[in-house]
Amino acid sequence: MDLIESEKSHCYNFQCQQGKRQLGKKGRIQMLKLEQIKKSYDGVEILKEMNLEIEDGEIVSILGPSGCGKTTLLNLILGITEADSGKIWFNGEDITNLAMEKRGFNIVFQDYALFPNLNVYKNIVYGLKNRPGISTEKEVEELIELLGLKEHLNKKIDQLSGGQKQRVALARTLVMKPKILLLDEPLSALDGVIKESIKEKIKTIAKEFHLTTIIVTHDPEEALTLSDHVLIIQEGKIAQYDTPEEIIKNPGNGFVREFILKQLEIKKNNIYSLFTVPKNIPGVAAGKVQEILTGREELVQVS
Repeated sequence: MDLIESEKSHCYNFQCQQGKRQLGKKGRIQMLKLEQIKKSYDGVEILKEMNLEIEDGEIVSILGPSGCGKTTLLNLILGITEADSGKIWFNGEDITNLAMEKRGFNIVFQDYALFPNLNVYKNIVYGLKNRPGISTEKEVEELIELLGLKEHLNKKIDQLSGGQKQRVALARTLVMKPKILLLDEPLSALDGVIKESIKEKIKTIAKEFHLTTIIVTHDPEEALTLSDHVLIIQEGKIAQYDTPEEIIKNPGNGFVREFILKQLEIKKNNIYSLFTVPKNIPGVAAGKVQEILTGREELVQVS
């Protein structure tokens, strides 16, 4: 039985826990809604009249520079921070003052927050000590298989790579069957192929489990390639909330153009420059440059 079949038979489908739904502006199912949310610290406004609707099963990235309020917003949704004013709704119910442990949302922190004294398997099932019936042993095994952790189960945390630690943290969170999955800078400590691999794992989990996923990131490329919608925050206000395609085609203001498009343009140019054919290479005949770069010559004829 694969993981999707198990989801159907064991109710690993996160929708089965989520109750009634509300329709959003476009007629799609609305899961989470923030109305006029404000938050200040020491008299400084961090979030200013934040209004947001997130639909069922979406991946949404909260994107912005350091200090813009994105982590504060994530903490408000999770329930570890209280709003000064405004309302937070989940499936049509007011959860503004509901305690974090009663919301049923789970987070993977930027530093993973794994237990170094426990091995991988014990880290994954740690939360089931207090809620043993929430995931079956079969579901845990299938999740371990999906995340490619089977061969690492007896390892200690300090024996793992960054990507492996991220997968353990995801598994530990998912066995608790969260109603919403929150990820704080999940790819910031990862590079190259590992980063792309974890990105694909997050996409697979969100889509196969129909799990609403909210991600905080400062990386425009990460947000635009991972998400269904991207929320761009500028100094505590929403600069734009749209699909990646719409943000690229129609940036909402100058900040979005500067913060998003300029960064992507610089990155694109840097990548293109790696593949640009130089006019000459010192010590190599000019006529051989293209052949060398395209791999058609095994011998370099030095002029």
